[in-house]
Amino acid sequence: MLGSSDGKTRDLVSTIPGSGWDFSLSRHPYHEVERPFGPHYCVYNRRLMACCFDKLSTEDGYWQLRQKAAVLHTGEFPLQFKGPDAEKLMDKLFTKDITKLNPGRCGYGIACYEDGGILVDGILLRLTEDTFWYAQADGDFYSWARAHAVGMDVEITDPEIYVSQVQGPNSLKILDAACDDGMPDPFGYFAMRKVKLGGQEVVITRTGYTNELGWEFYTEPHHDADALWKHLEEVGKPFGMSIFGLDAMHIRRIEAGILNAGADFDKTTTPYDVGFGIFVDEDKGDFIGKAALQNASREPRLTGVTCDAEPHIGAVIQVNGETVGKVTAGAMSPFLKHGIGIALMNESGNTAGTSIMIGCTDGEMHKGQLADLPLYDKAGEIQRGIKEYIPERI
Repeated sequence: MLGSSDGKTRDLVSTIPGSGWDFSLSRHPYHEVERPFGPHYCVYNRRLMACCFDKLSTEDGYWQLRQKAAVLHTGEFPLQFKGPDAEKLMDKLFTKDITKLNPGRCGYGIACYEDGGILVDGILLRLTEDTFWYAQADGDFYSWARAHAVGMDVEITDPEIYVSQVQGPNSLKILDAACDDGMPDPFGYFAMRKVKLGGQEVVITRTGYTNELGWEFYTEPHHDADALWKHLEEVGKPFGMSIFGLDAMHIRRIEAGILNAGADFDKTTTPYDVGFGIFVDEDKGDFIGKAALQNASREPRLTGVTCDAEPHIGAVIQVNGETVGKVTAGAMSPFLKHGIGIALMNESGNTAGTSIMIGCTDGEMHKGQLADLPLYDKAGEIQRGIKEYIPERI
C-alpha cells in the first residue's frame, strides 16, 4: 500500500534541528511566519506546503475560511514563458485556445498527454503579449514544456515565484485596505492586476482553491517578503485574517467540487472523464492530445458522494454488491454535518441520489448516495461575489 489516508496515520514533513537531505526542497518565503504555529508539511512541486498546525485546529481553520479570511502559502510552482513563440507554445500545450487570453487576464489551463490523459492543471497568467506565467499543480511540467519547445523562440525559466491565497468573505475588504491606491476596479473573477501593497508592486489574481471569495498574490525574488507580510498582516488583522492549512482547505474544495491533480484526475483520465469538457477547445488548431480527445467519450465519470462517515480515499463504492467506482477525496464537512467525497466511477451515466455503499476511514462500509458537484452554491455565486453567505458555526 503506497498511501494511507485511512484517518489513522500519514507521513508529513516537520522542521527539526540539523542539516542534510532536504537539498531539493524549498521553503515558502513565509515559512518563518508559519513556524510558531507548529506546521506539518506535504511536499508539493518539491516545495513545502503546510497541511496542518499543532496550534491551529483544522476545523477552526475551516470556519476561519468560511466566516472571515484565511491565508494559505501554497506549493504552486509558477513557470515563466517569454518570447515571440510563447503564445504558440502555450496553445500547443494547453487544451484551451490561448490566443483568446488577453494580457492582464488569467485562465484555467489543462495540459494533456498524446492519448488524452491529463498531465497537469493550473492557472495561466498572461502578463504581456509574449510573457506568461503558469502556476502549476504538482507535476513535472517544466521538462514537458522544454521538450515540446524545440525549434521555438521561447525562454522557459523558473522565476522563483511563490503563491499565497487570501480566501474568505473578508478577503476583498483586506485587499482594498492593503492596496496603496485602493482595490483595482474592475477586478472580476479570473482578473489579473499589478498593485502596490505597502509600496511594493505585486501581481495579484482573482483566483483560489476554495470557491470562497478570494485572491492570490505572487511573491517574487525582488520583493521584501518580510515587509510585504507585515503590511498584509496589519491590514488583515481588523478583518480577522489568519493563516490556515491545506487540510482545512481540502474540506472546502470537496464541498465546492474543485479537483486535485494526481488524485481526482491523472494520466488515466481525460478532461471529459472528470467534467473538464468546457476547458477543451477542439475547434482550435492542433494541440497535444487533440486527436485522442476527438474520439473520447464526452460523458463524465466523476461525481460527488455523501454519507454519515468520512469516505476513505481509495476505498471502493458499491451498488448492489458490485464495485462501481472508487473514492478519490473524502472529509467530514463541519457545515453539512456529514461525510463528503469525490468519486471516480467505472462508467458514466451516474445519477445523483443513487444509493451506494462506500468504504470509510473507520474500516466499515457505510450507506451513502451519489451527489452532484458542487455540493452547494451550484452557480458559484460566492466566489464571484454575487452572493455573500457566511454560515453560522453551530
